[in-house]
Amino acid sequence: LCPQGQLLAKSWSSLFGGQSGAALRGPIYSFNGRNVLTDPLWPRRLAWHGSTPRGGHARQWDCQGWRSSGTAKGMATGLGEGRLLAGHRHNCSAP
Repeated sequence: LCPQGQLLAKSWSSLFGGQSGAALRGPIYSFNGRNVLTDPLWPRRLAWHGSTPRGGHARQWDCQGWRSSGTAKGMATGLGEGRLLAGHRHNCSAP
C-alpha cells in the first residue's frame, strides 16, 4: 500500500512476475507527496529500474557508474505504458 492507502500490487511476485510485471493503476506519489503522473516536475515520467522484463538485473543497462559526460543507457519504463518492467533503454542523463 502507498501512504494514501491505495493498493499498488497484490504481492511482490505480481508486481514483478510474468513478462513485464503488474499493470500500474492509480497515482504514484513521490516521497514529498507529489503525484508523479500529473506533476510538471516529472516531464518524462520514467521509472528507472535497470531490470530485465522478468525482474533480473540488466547489467549492461543499469546506469551504474554513469557520469554526466557519458553516453550510457539504462532501462526505464514510461509510467503511462502500464507495465512496470516493460523497459526501454534511455540515456542515463535523462531527468
